[in-house]
Amino acid sequence: MLDMELIRKDREAVATALAKRLDPAEVNRALDEIQRLDQERRALIGEIDAERQRRKAEARAYAEAKRAGREPEVVASETGRKQLSELESELDEVQGRLRTAMSELPNLPADDVVAGGKEANRVVRTFGEQPTIEKVRDHVELSRLLGLVDHERGVKLGGSGFWMYTGMGARLEWALLNFFVDENVRAGYEFLLPPHLLLDTAGYAAGQFPKFYDDVYHLDRESAPRGQFLLPTAETAILGAYQDEILDRAALPLKRFAYTPCYRREAAGAHSDERGTVRGHQFNKVEIFQFTLPEQADAALEEMVRHAESLVEKLGLHYQRSLLSAGDASASMRKTLDIEVWMPSMGKYKEVSSVSWAGDYQARRAAIRYREPGGKQTRFVHTLNGSALATSRLLPAVLEQFQQPDGSVLVPEVLRDRLGTDRLTPAR
Repeated sequence: MLDMELIRKDREAVATALAKRLDPAEVNRALDEIQRLDQERRALIGEIDAERQRRKAEARAYAEAKRAGREPEVVASETGRKQLSELESELDEVQGRLRTAMSELPNLPADDVVAGGKEANRVVRTFGEQPTIEKVRDHVELSRLLGLVDHERGVKLGGSGFWMYTGMGARLEWALLNFFVDENVRAGYEFLLPPHLLLDTAGYAAGQFPKFYDDVYHLDRESAPRGQFLLPTAETAILGAYQDEILDRAALPLKRFAYTPCYRREAAGAHSDERGTVRGHQFNKVEIFQFTLPEQADAALEEMVRHAESLVEKLGLHYQRSLLSAGDASASMRKTLDIEVWMPSMGKYKEVSSVSWAGDYQARRAAIRYREPGGKQTRFVHTLNGSALATSRLLPAVLEQFQQPDGSVLVPEVLRDRLGTDRLTPAR
């Protein structure tokens, strides 16, 4: 959520930044409504304060008259009490509308994030070179040839958009996840295993609700009257775990990570770019997260990007780093850098990690703060998150980049001890 004070003080700067993501006319309509509601809210607060002061003054006068033996005047009429109640009810309604309007605004993109969609994304770093493969097999063919993924039984179990890892495929998936866990612990992140069912308050805090409410799987209200959903990413759980807390300033940056399956209602396409495990309704991901002081955020972002890249590098995969445009980044984030692995069968790169800085946008929604030294004043922390890493595209990249002419696939060196082999060979 944006800072209301910033909108009051520098609406023009807010509008200019938001116009990188939204139509300028839409931005101005939204800001007009927000400022109108803010003025109405402040006026109602003034009226309520004045009415309360009037009633306090009458109560004091009544008490003084009683002490002096005079006949006191009637303190507050039923009409006065009703008026105060009505004002408070009206304030609640206006504040609710203002909160909804504010929650629908996206974050302000960072200064170096440009306007536009995917076409405006910019490659800022590359690692390695595209492998030369004479006859490319795609990951779906390879996974079937090697007996790694059972797509048909996955659909039988869960429907379209689901799959089942089998044999060495399940072991390779688990080896990747364990490798990421070990590397994240080594990098100073504390390991969490959160619930997969979260309250709606966690979705709101992360900025996914209300705009993307329909993108996740919800429990029905009869079985979950408080509202619960299956987490779409561990980012939501890690952030939500610290809602309404004041963190120890000396402990910042606070570094956490979690492994979870991720559940999403996005369509699983039949296009070659989305076949196999590239896109589906459930996939595995290890997520890193940092709560920082505002002045620590820049360094934390670069540290997290380099850490995620180091995992891809240790696997020996060719990839690129891209700075996303405002229109292609999540609405909650000020800045996002994607790590994209090369997929030979597609002739293009696919994202396996997004590392993002939210500024204080999520912290405002979640009321996560820290206290300034020697005082009572609190400030909002900054939050950053990133995949380290998601496997549903990483495993296809391993299969395709390390495939051999005989149909076998070389195992990345860092995984060989975990799998007990240096090569995956076709099932006989």
